[in-house]
Amino acid sequence: MSAAPLRRRRSALALTTTATALALLVSGCGFGGSDGKRIRVGVSGDSPEWDVLAKEAKKEGLTVETVVFDDYSLPNKALSAGDIELNAFQHLVFLAQSNTENKTDIAPVAATTVVPLGLYSGKHKQLADLPDGASVTLPNDPANQGRGLRVLEQAKVIELKEDAGLFATPDDITANPKHIKITPVNAQQTPRTLKDADAAIINDGVAELAGIDAKTALFKDDPASPQSVPYLNVIAARADRKDDPDYAKIVKLYASQAVQDEVRRTSNGTAHHIDLPAPELQAELARITKQLAK
Repeated sequence: MSAAPLRRRRSALALTTTATALALLVSGCGFGGSDGKRIRVGVSGDSPEWDVLAKEAKKEGLTVETVVFDDYSLPNKALSAGDIELNAFQHLVFLAQSNTENKTDIAPVAATTVVPLGLYSGKHKQLADLPDGASVTLPNDPANQGRGLRVLEQAKVIELKEDAGLFATPDDITANPKHIKITPVNAQQTPRTLKDADAAIINDGVAELAGIDAKTALFKDDPASPQSVPYLNVIAARADRKDDPDYAKIVKLYASQAVQDEVRRTSNGTAHHIDLPAPELQAELARITKQLAK
């Protein structure tokens, strides 16, 4: 699935706006990675690290163009349809969910970063201030709802079944000592619920777009934890093109010092880079997909 002045990789659903028009604008051009040396990358919001990468890619004889999507359901559809060559906006759990729901075959080719998922409030200054019967909203898509519930569990607000897995729902709550009222809503709407709710689980990118400072979170999960690997954001390609040599150049450039310095700058230090090779990422995606099918 990033909070105000600077926008990072995100993993959440968003509203449909100009994305379809942008996809149509670039579709039908006939340029692939190895064919025309032009690689279109689907992203969400401002992605200054990709601007840095594009400059470096020119030295490799590649033209990298970013295509911005506002609706998180569209970049994978555009990739599957061949309207773009790569995308970089989602974590592995979201990709597993998208592949399953849309019957697509999209594979991760490189890891980018993990960003924390936070619990925010406009009424309370610290976690201990949440009152008995507090209302809490969280994203309603399976990929982020499960993670949001895990955040509440890690914050010791609730307890979940041991076998709840990555796609936990409120039905998996086994203990709720503060009688928290949990309401799943569209991820993009979570910041708006802060006017009425006591707190909300808000995706990093959605918080950024709403002008919410990530440092104000009452609680957030640890992006460096092994439990965060399923939420590792990735660069993805169609499975039948995942070994394209030009894509391998892009992957190498993303790991370069210049690009990583920009990632750190624009994330205000919140993004945590985990370097897993493509085969391990693809194995993790398969594990998550299997869990989703249960």
